Amino acid sequence: MALHKIKISHQFAISILTVLTVSGICWSLKDYLDYRIVALILLLVVSVLAVSFKILPVLIAALLSALLLNYIFIEPYMTYEIDNAENALLFFMFVAVALVNAVLTNRLRIQEKKARIREEKENTIKLYNTLLNSLSHELKTPISTIIGAIDTLTENNGSLTKEQEDDLLAEIDIAGSRLNIQVENLLNMSRLEAGNLRLKKDWTDINELVFLAIEKVENPENKQISFEPSEKLPLVLLDSGLVEIVLYSIIHNAIRYTPPFAIVYITAAYQDDLLKISIEDNGKGIPPEESTRVFEKFYRMPNSGTGGSGLGLSIAKGFVQAHKGKISLESSSFGGAAFKISIPVEASYIKNLKNE
Repeated sequence: MALHKIKISHQFAISILTVLTVSGICWSLKDYLDYRIVALILLLVVSVLAVSFKILPVLIAALLSALLLNYIFIEPYMTYEIDNAENALLFFMFVAVALVNAVLTNRLRIQEKKARIREEKENTIKLYNTLLNSLSHELKTPISTIIGAIDTLTENNGSLTKEQEDDLLAEIDIAGSRLNIQVENLLNMSRLEAGNLRLKKDWTDINELVFLAIEKVENPENKQISFEPSEKLPLVLLDSGLVEIVLYSIIHNAIRYTPPFAIVYITAAYQDDLLKISIEDNGKGIPPEESTRVFEKFYRMPNSGTGGSGLGLSIAKGFVQAHKGKISLESSSFGGAAFKISIPVEASYIKNLKNE
């Protein structure tokens, strides 16, 4: 629990007990500590409390420190009388400094809190603006495609060839898929943000899962996806739906941002109770300074072209972490980017466990 969230009554109790405890320790060492050093120690205690607690408990601590300093450590002992001007000046300076320190530190805390809240609001506004700007294109384009195709089909009913109708229906299907992906991304991100993501684990064939993700990717004819399934892979226990989204997001990015005739290499292995999946390409790669930022929400690399909401890789990272796994971006041995996924899983080589 954060200190500033402690109940005010508890703050009073902690402040008083802290001052009393420190004063008691100093009293036990009075033969070794000058009262001026004790004054500095008590000022430090007040400063620490001021950083953590509200103003009233700190003011009480400051006044109590002053009274204890006078009563216990300034001669004559066990009395509030002060027998010389130097000690009187020290006492009043201690009171003034302790009170001023408490007030100023509290004000600084308030200003810091306001600045933090303001920064969080600015970041939230920035994120929403980025999201709206991204989605304005990502949603507008497929919606326009669907409306245009439907209008063409309606206005030219009976005059279009079968091939033309099939092309328009294919455009509607592709645009609908793009809309569905964007809606799923928003829903998935909201689940991650809300912290209510629950894994639905089942025995999964990784070879089959990779092929399912590949089938969903819109792959231009001039690019290639290379994956050699391994019969040695066991069934693993994980949320296949979430991991499929992870694989799709990374493969989709690789296809989208690599140059013509690029190749995406996918490998999967099980080793030391870890499912390890590597997705690499022979494209231009990603600069080292961008390797961690690509997983940030709404982040899109400079000169990455139009389209994309910048949510895919962020969601992928969240889903991998939900499995207590890790995902990283490295340089590929093929010259491009390499996404490395490592997830701790239970495994079984008994094939009839699947779908049980």
